Amino acid sequence: MGHKQPAGPPGLDLARLGPYLEEAGIATGPLAAEVIQGGMSNLTYLVRDAAGNRFVVRRPPLGHVLATAHDMGREYRVMTALAGSGVPVPRTYALCRDEAVIGAPFYVMEYVPGTVLHGGAPQFARPDRPERDERVVRLLLELTDVLALLHRIDPAEVGLADFGRPEGYLERQVRRWKRQLDASRSRELPGIDLLHERLAATVPHPGGPGSIVHGDFKLGNAVIGPDDRIGAVLDWEMATLGDPLTDLALFLIYSEAEGYGDGLAERYAEATGREPYRLGWYVGLACFKLAVISEGIHYRHSRGLTVGAGFDTIGDQVLPLVERGLRALKEE
Repeated sequence: MGHKQPAGPPGLDLARLGPYLEEAGIATGPLAAEVIQGGMSNLTYLVRDAAGNRFVVRRPPLGHVLATAHDMGREYRVMTALAGSGVPVPRTYALCRDEAVIGAPFYVMEYVPGTVLHGGAPQFARPDRPERDERVVRLLLELTDVLALLHRIDPAEVGLADFGRPEGYLERQVRRWKRQLDASRSRELPGIDLLHERLAATVPHPGGPGSIVHGDFKLGNAVIGPDDRIGAVLDWEMATLGDPLTDLALFLIYSEAEGYGDGLAERYAEATGREPYRLGWYVGLACFKLAVISEGIHYRHSRGLTVGAGFDTIGDQVLPLVERGLRALKEE
């Protein structure tokens, strides 16, 4: 290995990564790399080797503190477990917990060619609605089927019986997002405490063993392949065992924000054979979660602690999300 290795992008030491990948039989020769996803999520790099092979490396954000929030092993494990299940996920190649290699744990997975339909922060308060795009509708219907398939998988059958604690999952979600809200309060947000109180007072108790939940299931976390079908679902960092309707409700709100959503819940019910029970409560929780996340981004952006497309206006969507959540609880 006498080749000279060029410097890599921030957070990816190619001089150390190259020998590791060669020894693992994944890559050969000098590497080239570029960041293909930024933001506050885990960092994603497209890496090419001397033979022209492409693959993806994922690592925690630079300067990350909370290891549990960016658990490389968690993402790697769930995608590895789902291989061959019918849920489209990239193939996984290696998980490295040794921080001496690039300065943080990381994993290597297949590069899935295609496009990702997202552009910066989601806009839930947009005054205009995009024209109905039949291609997007078709992809959302296909993604609904993927979500239903994911939720039909028995976690124990794919080695994920201990992947989370389904009991008390909804109560923990309500508490978690209230703590996040309290950590980023900087202005009056009429209705948000009422939304939390109503959620906390009316938590469903579905029982059952729980399902594999993605945690942030949306079209923006899917690769659209060259055949214009869903090539892979990405960003499994929030995956756990929990209540599947949290995934469905979040997916519905994301789709609604883009001007779609009609018929997706019915499609999901048909595909799973289960009618979504108390879906309004779950929609309320999804709105609360997204309102808190948006307020957190607004809080950090207003203090110059983060930058990103749409972050300057993301605070405008907090109250519409709160109103949407309260309406969902009332309609339920």
